[in-house]
Amino acid sequence: MIIDFEKIQQDVIPHFKGGEGETKNRMFFDGTNKIMHGTLEPGCTIGYHNHETSSEIIYILSGDARVLYDDGEEHLVPGQCHYCPKGHSHSLINASPNTSLTYIAVVPEQ
Repeated sequence: MIIDFEKIQQDVIPHFKGGEGETKNRMFFDGTNKIMHGTLEPGCTIGYHNHETSSEIIYILSGDARVLYDDGEEHLVPGQCHYCPKGHSHSLINASPNTSLTYIAVVPEQ
């Protein structure tokens, strides 16, 4: 199956999960699992949240990301992936002062 994100309507979500600014998101959802192509502009974040019923995998396409994960912090660059297992918490922050952060996120329900 091919998922063409360019053919999926882009949603603009202000303060996603309590974050700063807005998240631009194109999402494929099959009723159980989500696959998203997202963008955070400079200064924007996805708020800190817990994955109670799912895990999340975030693959960085462009820009620099900072992830608050449980009690720590991670820095990701293009080509790197962050994994948040079920039962853990995280947030995503655009750490690029002048560049959009783009990523693919996969959220499988468990």
